[in-house]
Amino acid sequence: MRFIFTSLLMFSALCMVGLSGFGVAPVATIYAAEDSQQYTCGMHPMIIVDEPGLCPICQMDLTPLKPGGTGAGGGGQIIEIDPVTSQKMGIRTALVERKDLVRTVHTVGVVDYEEPGQHAINCKIAGWVEKLHVNETGQNVEQGQALLDIYSPELVAAQEELLMAIENLKKMHASGFPNAIVDAERLLEAARMRLQLWDISQQQINQLEKTGQVKKTLTIHAPVAGVVSTKQVRAGEFIQAGRELLEISAISKVWVYAYIYEYEIPWIKTGQQVHVTFPFSSAPVMGRISTIYPYLDKRSRTVRARIDLNNSDLNLKPDMYADIEIYTDPVPDVISIPAEAVLYTGKQERVFIDLGEGKFEPRLVTVGLLDESGYVEIMDGIGEGERVVTSAQFMLDSESKLREAIQKMLAPETGEQQENLEDLF
Repeated sequence: MRFIFTSLLMFSALCMVGLSGFGVAPVATIYAAEDSQQYTCGMHPMIIVDEPGLCPICQMDLTPLKPGGTGAGGGGQIIEIDPVTSQKMGIRTALVERKDLVRTVHTVGVVDYEEPGQHAINCKIAGWVEKLHVNETGQNVEQGQALLDIYSPELVAAQEELLMAIENLKKMHASGFPNAIVDAERLLEAARMRLQLWDISQQQINQLEKTGQVKKTLTIHAPVAGVVSTKQVRAGEFIQAGRELLEISAISKVWVYAYIYEYEIPWIKTGQQVHVTFPFSSAPVMGRISTIYPYLDKRSRTVRARIDLNNSDLNLKPDMYADIEIYTDPVPDVISIPAEAVLYTGKQERVFIDLGEGKFEPRLVTVGLLDESGYVEIMDGIGEGERVVTSAQFMLDSESKLREAIQKMLAPETGEQQENLEDLF
């Protein structure tokens, strides 16, 4: 009998059973025979002796150690466990089958303004705000309603130029020179256009031409109907040209943003039906996903999906929270297994295949979508009709790696084997 002692196996044994000072049986010495039958413990595979008996750690019957073949695609060895040990380990299995995967995505959402319905009101000329006709956020505004009166020396000068252009045109008509009349008409049109470009309404221009009276202030009117969502101006304040004064937002239609986590993104598509539930109502509002934004929020790690909703009764308020249920399209007829059968090792996903007669084979797989019933899509690695282990895989995985390590150490040592042994730990 040849005695083999290695620091690696001793460290593994210490990790598995602890120190004897804590009331745990001391680690058994590991023996190996060159050409004889060896025995090991199903629960403590670091124990290898050349005679049958009891495990010095757990007192279970030792089982014959048989060299296993390399698992297909898994890089590990086939494990053989007697029925008694298998029962004590609580090994359960499930059938690999084809089924339709279904998932309802539950998330939260926030109501927001419809972006095309938002309008910024600014002044295109510097001046003083003489009066604010709309002076509160949240105030309803009709299209064409007066917003504010502004006094600007440039506006006063522009009005005077318009009146002078009208008088000049009258004189040119009296002169009878056709070319002079054409030039006077162009000058008058330019004076009108200048006021229009400063957002002076045509009604105010007509009134100026009719009365011939220059006004100290002129009024800016609302281009659209909505509510004042932002107010950044006060009466009497001097404003520079181009500064945003008010924002008017239509809320007859609103957008609801649903926040989708990264792992749920493959399930979400435009056109899918959505139930949106608000705190004030038990009945959900029906909608559909209109847009999935092509970028991720770096803080929440979510993608926004947009639902467009009608809000003609104005019950929905911007910044209101909502519960979202997205009814995704089923993924039909895919190979699937219970998600609990998959061991995630960081870089790889592994399952154990039940080969029957107490034999288990580790197999690398490629996983896909996870549905709401706990089944995961298998894209590669196993086939329909096989059986996978759904419990005690961690013990099988540990035993598989330790047995492979032990066999590599018992074999003639090479540089490649040394490197592969380090990979196991």
